Amino acid sequence: MNLRFGGITVLHEVGFDVEPGQIFGLVGPNGAGKTSLFNCISGHYKPSSGSITIDGQEVRGSAPSTLARHGLARTFQHPALQLHATVLENVLLGAHTRLPGGPVEWALRLPRTWRAERAQRQKAMTLLDRSGLAWAARKRADELSHGLHKAVELCRALMSEPTLLLLDEPAAGLPHTEVEQLIDTVRHVRADDDITVVVVEHHMGLIAALTDRVMVLDHGRKLMEGTAAEAQSDPRVIEAYIGKDAVDDAA
Repeated sequence: MNLRFGGITVLHEVGFDVEPGQIFGLVGPNGAGKTSLFNCISGHYKPSSGSITIDGQEVRGSAPSTLARHGLARTFQHPALQLHATVLENVLLGAHTRLPGGPVEWALRLPRTWRAERAQRQKAMTLLDRSGLAWAARKRADELSHGLHKAVELCRALMSEPTLLLLDEPAAGLPHTEVEQLIDTVRHVRADDDITVVVVEHHMGLIAALTDRVMVLDHGRKLMEGTAAEAQSDPRVIEAYIGKDAVDDAA
């Protein structure tokens, strides 16, 4: 896959496959192209060329709403919550693709709409309870910490019942204890809900503890693919992160 903006090449012949049920990591230094790659996969950018498939179906250039119907959900590095709405209301926003009917039925509160809303509310509470956030369901989002915002956003993403979950720097800004909780949560999501996970992250401790395989990007190009341990010991990756001069000085 390639991505260009005018004369600037952001991604050059980047490709990878993720097996169902895997947790796959995308890593690399700042400016490597990780978020741009995520934006292509999730429909926010349209690649200049190449192919993106989910379960064998070509989805390159599809809108995010279409991708949601293909089972894709995403979180963002900076959670975009409705700060004056409750935590429960924010989580329920993730179910908008699961409700039957359309605006007219929703406005009239017809029986099947009411039943669907009740079922989604119960599901949202189950997700919050599993994440240890049931206590915050009625609180406004702006009363919670940044780390809890990320946990709420993850619950919101899971409301769409995805088969492929993209996590964009989920550990950014979290203290160590919350990173450990995040690792446990993602592991349970993969195991309990049979979800494939792709995660962009700078926190190498999380990547090493969580992923089955990783791909390392540098300046929009694929540097290597393998396990996290292989990436951490690869001289090319070390050079990309700390610079050639530092590597030469240490040699």
